[in-house]
Amino acid sequence: MAQHAGYSRWCYNWGLSLWNAAYVDGYKPNVRKLREVFTNHTKPLYPWMKNLSSRVYQYAFINLGEAFKRFFQGLGKYPKFKKKGSSDSFTIDNYRIIDLKLSCLDYNT
Repeated sequence: MAQHAGYSRWCYNWGLSLWNAAYVDGYKPNVRKLREVFTNHTKPLYPWMKNLSSRVYQYAFINLGEAFKRFFQGLGKYPKFKKKGSSDSFTIDNYRIIDLKLSCLDYNT
């Protein structure tokens, strides 16, 4: 599970880095474009990613998109890069693993 948390953090940070670079270059990035670039160009370069669930990186990009959505609505600060060890977590389906402990998410509320 620690590998999945690291994978999620790596994908989130990669996405944030690419988002920042695209925005500086005058593009308007979004989650769908990030996921396409990652799946088609970046993921094949890292064979260790094949051993981990693809849902982890999909949720990492969804979380990044939500962070930017909250920022642009004035509800949060600009997204920051995630650090290892500070609340390591990842989401897979309806479950969020925080500090390697399982908790169920209720999307209906």
